[in-house]
Amino acid sequence: MAIDRNIGIENYNTGAHIPPIATLPESLSRRATGSESLTDQDSNEEWTGTVSIGTPAQSFTIDFDTGSSDLWVPSSSCSGCQAKHSYDPSSSSTSSEQSGTFQISYGDGSQASGPIFTDTVSVSGVTVTGQYLSAVTSESGNLVGGPNDGLMGMAFPAISQLGHNPFFQSAVSEKAVDSGVFGFKLSSSGAQLNLGGTDSSLYSGSIEYHDLASTAGYWQIGGASALVNGKAVVSDIQTIIDSGTTLMYGPSDQVKTFYSSISGAQEYDTQNGLWSVPCDSIPTVAFSWGGNTWQISSSDFNLGQASNGDCQAALGSADLGFGDGVWLLGDTYVLSYGPARVHRY
Repeated sequence: MAIDRNIGIENYNTGAHIPPIATLPESLSRRATGSESLTDQDSNEEWTGTVSIGTPAQSFTIDFDTGSSDLWVPSSSCSGCQAKHSYDPSSSSTSSEQSGTFQISYGDGSQASGPIFTDTVSVSGVTVTGQYLSAVTSESGNLVGGPNDGLMGMAFPAISQLGHNPFFQSAVSEKAVDSGVFGFKLSSSGAQLNLGGTDSSLYSGSIEYHDLASTAGYWQIGGASALVNGKAVVSDIQTIIDSGTTLMYGPSDQVKTFYSSISGAQEYDTQNGLWSVPCDSIPTVAFSWGGNTWQISSSDFNLGQASNGDCQAALGSADLGFGDGVWLLGDTYVLSYGPARVHRY
């Protein structure tokens, strides 16, 4: 996940132990689906929706993040939080405080911490009882302010700082959804999150599924290739699909190889690993996992003018801290294929 929407990778929690992913049985019976409308914030930098917590319900504006696994919102007792909505556990008849303290730190120095609760949580009619969450009483750095009140992690329990199932996996376990599938459509208007199924009106053809790296804790897929103008320039890479990060990132050496195939490309901001390409010849960029080739639209890859005649590209270089050959594909990728970006537990 990424709080700093411009840099992105800094929002991964540091030092997390990553045990194997829990496996859910395929034979679970299911009951419902939900479709949550999402609002485009800051011109395709972030999409938010509504999450209800407690009885009676308290509503929050939330960033749904496939790069993390915890739900947290500001506490009503957080004096330094600048969110529009805060959680008052004493006003909820279904709230129960748990032992321990939630704490998460990010690479840019941002931190959040607070007590842990369980409560009833709902997203677009999909309801989970006894869901673990934190009502944070302290926020710092890029966590303060912004369009969202908090975050809902949608990755796996392996990276949960709360140590429990994320909301959607709880919904699958409680048979609150028709299937262990969710999908995003990201766009400037009409964006949505589907829980428990897909909206077939948003795509054509069949969905391409891939196995996950079993110990990653993220939505991580191996065997990928990055293509420039139809030619694979970097192969056999691992990719983490992260709806909580705006841009795309890869290891410095592989990103340099990628841009070496583009005439006029240059790293114009070495501190942040940002690259530019000539504005009059934006390349055709795509990824493939051995099946279809998934192209990034030129309008999504081009982030606007960086200098005279050059435009900032949506792929940056950075040490992600996940080992060799791991790339992070954020909203730039999801935006191009939001209707087909489906996740299945």
